[in-house]
Amino acid sequence: MTRIKRGVFKRARKKKIIKRAKGFQSHRKTNYRAALEGVMHAGLHATRGRHERKSDFRQLWQVRINAALRPLGMSYSQFMGGLKKHGIGLDRKVLSQIAAQYPKVLEQLVAVVKK
Repeated sequence: MTRIKRGVFKRARKKKIIKRAKGFQSHRKTNYRAALEGVMHAGLHATRGRHERKSDFRQLWQVRINAALRPLGMSYSQFMGGLKKHGIGLDRKVLSQIAAQYPKVLEQLVAVVKK
């Protein structure tokens, strides 16, 4: 039986892990064993981070909407409740963009909600 040499494939597999460990500190970016462990942990944290990012953005949008509504004499919760009551189905992302870029439109929405 002929001998199978795996050097090329083994090196390619290791290079792939080292490439994903780029930016790590110390020997974690060059040492294969340490890099493999770091990459595996980073993958776990990345999964959690993708879920957290969604709630972080939602909180940011709420803060922006609330900050734009306070000078108009309305709180965030009153505004959202009024929108729901009047059947206006704008999501928080769009509302925060309206609050930042089109304050006149937000004033009109507040006037509709206050009725």
